[in-house]
Amino acid sequence: MVLAGLSTGHELGLGLSGAAFILFALASAMLIPRFRPDFPGRSLGVFVLVSLLFFGGMLTAVVVFGAANTPARHRAGSAAATTQAPISKTVQVSEREFKIFLSSTRLSAGTVTFHVKNVGHIPHNLVIAGTNHRTRLIAPGQTATLVAQLKTGTYELYCAVPGHKQLGMDAKVQVQ
Repeated sequence: MVLAGLSTGHELGLGLSGAAFILFALASAMLIPRFRPDFPGRSLGVFVLVSLLFFGGMLTAVVVFGAANTPARHRAGSAAATTQAPISKTVQVSEREFKIFLSSTRLSAGTVTFHVKNVGHIPHNLVIAGTNHRTRLIAPGQTATLVAQLKTGTYELYCAVPGHKQLGMDAKVQVQ
C-alpha cells in the first residue's frame, strides 16, 4: 500500500480527499451527462471553478498529509535540519526509490546495528562502502538487519542494485 508509511489519521485524510476528488470526477464524467446531455452547457465557468477547487484541495491534502511523516532533517528549511542529532548505536533505515532515510547520521564507534526496511516498490539492499558489510537483497515491505564494527570516520551507505546509487540511494554517516 502506498500509504503504509503514514499514520492512520493521515491515511484517512488522504483517503477522504482522494475519494471526494474521484467521486466528483466520476459524477461529472458519467452520471451528470446521462441526465443532462448538454452538461456543462452554460455552467462551464462554474464547472471549471469547482474542478480547480477540487484539484487544489487534493494537492493541498497531499502536501499536508504526505509531508507530515517525513523526517524533519529531510524537509527543506526545517529548523531541525540545523540541530545536531544525538550519537547512536542503533539506526533505523528506510529505503525507497531512490532515497535512503536514516534515523541518525551521528554514530558511536563500535558495534552499530542498522535495522533496514524496504518501503519502496522494488528490491534494495544496504552496503557500507569500503567494508564487506552488506544486507541481502530486501524485497518490498521486508526488513533486514546489518551489524557492523565501525571505527571513527565518515562512512558512505548505499544501495548496490545497479543504478540505484547514481539515482540518489546513498547517504553518509559520521562515526565518533
